[in-house]
Amino acid sequence: MEKVFKPISGYLALIQAIVGLIAGVVLLINSGHEESAGLFVLGGILLVVISIFLFKGIMVVNPNHSRVCVFFGKYIGTVKENGLLWVNPLYTTFRISLRAQNLESAKLKVNDKMGNPIEIAAVIVWQVQDTYKAAFEVADYDHYVKIQSEAAIRHLATTCPYDLIEDETASITLRDGGDKVNELLEKELNDRLRPAGIIIREARISHLAYAAEIAGAMLQRQQATAIVAARYKIVEGAVGMVELALEQLSKKEIVKLDEEKKATMVSNLMVVLCGEKGAQPILNTGTLYQ
Repeated sequence: MEKVFKPISGYLALIQAIVGLIAGVVLLINSGHEESAGLFVLGGILLVVISIFLFKGIMVVNPNHSRVCVFFGKYIGTVKENGLLWVNPLYTTFRISLRAQNLESAKLKVNDKMGNPIEIAAVIVWQVQDTYKAAFEVADYDHYVKIQSEAAIRHLATTCPYDLIEDETASITLRDGGDKVNELLEKELNDRLRPAGIIIREARISHLAYAAEIAGAMLQRQQATAIVAARYKIVEGAVGMVELALEQLSKKEIVKLDEEKKATMVSNLMVVLCGEKGAQPILNTGTLYQ
């Protein structure tokens, strides 16, 4: 578990190190002019060594950064306090950033739930939450985040269909899932990265498309589906308009139509209302029975 370690201020140690170094140098310089030169040399060397020892323990911790301290293989704690600080010079320290970081995955080629090859990519915002786990539970937490993120994106793509064309009963699809898909990805990433002390702030799909080898065929299929749906609406509206026209003609007794005339009128109206191009009127100078 992470332990927060609070070191002493580095300003006092810095002043003591500078004063000790100056005093040691002065003693060494003046040692040749004194009768007890050996004591001056020993004292000067001792002060210089102590100053170097103090200098070595001084460190600077920037905002949203931390230092993990280890003493001969034993975890001492994590320094999260900012500023000029001093720790035991025998501690081994290494930096871990606590800032939120962006990861944009490469465009991965993977099969969706229905087996269609697709391209998918995501943008992930992650942050170190537990420095102990990030430092000691995994070998390289940066590399761990990249590999596990790619695995999570691949797993998400294989559990959901691309759209409803292949699976009309699907409760969620990659293309239309929106925030729900992003929530699934975020949960998957948090589960995978928790052992490394990493939390996911946000995860969103940034690229989603069919793979190049089937993109053309799927586009034609989508266009055909859209055309069928549009035609269905057109025919549905046309039938309603014809029904209304016949009802109004009969109600207002504008003209009396037998069954054959009704059939002809319905046919003409359906052609006009459902046709892709404007109708070309033809004047009939005779009767419908000639």
